Amino acid sequence: MPDAELEAWLRLKLTPGVGDASARKLLAAFGLPPAIFAQPRAALAAVVGPTLAERLLTEPEGWRELCEQTRRWLAGATRRQLLTLGDPDYPAELLQIEDPPLLLHLEGNPAALRHPLRLAMVGSRNPTAQGADHARQFARALAEAGACIVSGLALGIDGAAHEGALEAGGCTLAVVGTGLDQIYPKKHQALAQRIAAQGALISEYLLGTPPLAANFPKRNRIISGLSQGVLVVEAALQSGSLITARQAAEQGREVFAIPGSIHSPQSRGCHALIRQGAKLVESAADILEELRDQLPSAATGQESEPNGTADQQGTVQGKDPLPDDALLRVLGFEPCGLDALQARCGLDLPTLQARLLELEFDGWVARLPGGIYQRRARS
Repeated sequence: MPDAELEAWLRLKLTPGVGDASARKLLAAFGLPPAIFAQPRAALAAVVGPTLAERLLTEPEGWRELCEQTRRWLAGATRRQLLTLGDPDYPAELLQIEDPPLLLHLEGNPAALRHPLRLAMVGSRNPTAQGADHARQFARALAEAGACIVSGLALGIDGAAHEGALEAGGCTLAVVGTGLDQIYPKKHQALAQRIAAQGALISEYLLGTPPLAANFPKRNRIISGLSQGVLVVEAALQSGSLITARQAAEQGREVFAIPGSIHSPQSRGCHALIRQGAKLVESAADILEELRDQLPSAATGQESEPNGTADQQGTVQGKDPLPDDALLRVLGFEPCGLDALQARCGLDLPTLQARLLELEFDGWVARLPGGIYQRRARS
């Protein structure tokens, strides 16, 4: 992109009061941003009104610094790009949504945006241990079958989904709610680097944008817009994941949900989605069957179960090399308190606690807050 055009795009984005909707009106009326800023006040006012016309003719604060910062960022790595609405590489799917972003910062492989099957996976930032396992296992199985996993780099389900795709050697795409120089949460800095190496990071926000609460729900329309389907793994009734699912449905995308325990608040969002028409899934194969026509030709999806079968509540159980372990059998996959578990198994308390500790170290049991234990699926 020529330097003058880059500066004009950034000026348009930075001008106070000129949101993406106003910017699209200006682009439709005058063409690319350099032409917008060449217009007289009267012409601009006819499109966006006198107040915004005046602001467009005033150099926005921090614009020159942002231009220099963006040039340095683009030059800092070979796989960084700024994609705009006028760019031929801008994702065609985003042009079809109600509010396409004016521009996208991208770090990684731009081919991730053109992957033939992109599936979003979203869910709670505070999942149960089993929910996080499900996210990782489903993402791994779907990536092995040829899907690109799209998520938001948040803690919890998002991070587990990205990890599962990376473990499979597959493609994953992270849509973040900050500038790409402000990775959030900081705990995911290393994960972000791995995603950029094996897929891509994208953001509609200008460099330097911090993690503002309002930006995360807004970016969810990009997660769903880039994807042919959205899988909700775990979600409370009031959550950003349900916003993403609603936007996906409005955009004509498929919505999938994994059912869970009727006693878990983190399952209620998924159950609500299923009642509203989302497809209940018990395995990756259920999703691949729905999206079969969009799979890469080399992928069959025949080995897409995340190393397990489903129990009567739809939770994926891992292939358990300890099928005869009595404690695991009585624990089941529902969260269980120590007293209730002791009543089920009949072990004295010291023996029970020692056995639970062994199973926790081996990865078969998760200790939850409040002295609650839950069996984990293992791949």
